[in-house]
This record gives sequence, C-alpha cells and structure tokens, in this order.
Amino acid sequence: MKTRTVALLLTAVLAVYFVLLGGRGVLLIGTGDPVGVGLGIGVLILPLIGAWIAWTNLRFGLKTEKMARQLADEGGLPDTTSLPRRASGRVDRDAADAWFEERRVETEADPDDWRSWFRLAQAYDLAGDRGRARETMRKAIALYS
Repeated sequence: MKTRTVALLLTAVLAVYFVLLGGRGVLLIGTGDPVGVGLGIGVLILPLIGAWIAWTNLRFGLKTEKMARQLADEGGLPDTTSLPRRASGRVDRDAADAWFEERRVETEADPDDWRSWFRLAQAYDLAGDRGRARETMRKAIALYS
C-alpha cells in the first residue's frame, strides 16, 4: 500500500475520532455543570488541535511529494543508490557525511534555489538528522511556493 494511501486512510480514521470526541464534548457542555462545561470545552479543543496537526503534516507531505515529482521530471532528483550501505540498509556514516557536505556547498552557492534546499534536506535525512531534514525541507517549500 502506498504511503499516500495509508496517510489519507489514517487521516480519515482520525477525522471520525475527532467527530466522536467532539460529540462527547458537546454532551459534557450540555450537562450545565461547571465542571462538565469546563471539561467539555477542553474536549472540544483537542480535536481542533489534532486537526491542525494533521492538516499541517498532510500539507507538508503533499508539497514535498509535488516538489520531488518536479525534481524527478527535471532530472535533478539525486540518486543515492550508489552510496555504500551497512547491513541494516542505512547509508554508511562517512559516505552520508561526504554526500551531505556536497549538498551543503551546493546550497551555499545558490541559497535561493529550492532544489538545493530539497537535496540538502535529503542529505540531513541520510545522515540521520530528521529534525534538521524537516526544517530544511520547510525552507525548500517556502522557496518553492
């Protein structure tokens, strides 16, 4: 099953959960009891926060996918299959660091190009730094938009 299909399916399940949770919040508010009203408001806020988180993550994934397709069509999507790998399948640390350094230099040479930021985000991911990879991909998305 494709990642996109799984993400959309899980989002649909989450939406159903949010609707059910919101219904419980309305019932709690309907009690008229101050504690029930307070809890009901709190329960209604949770689905809103969850929906916002789900939306931002879906939007991030869809934009990243769109950018990857465009890069692939342009022939600019880097091929990392030749990098040496450990038995676990992860890229060898020294090779990932060297590949990262190439992407960093490329990005410094053209800091306004979303393509170089996209490739730098991939380099962070290969190096195992998922937080910086996401942050760098957000920069690429901002330049792409």
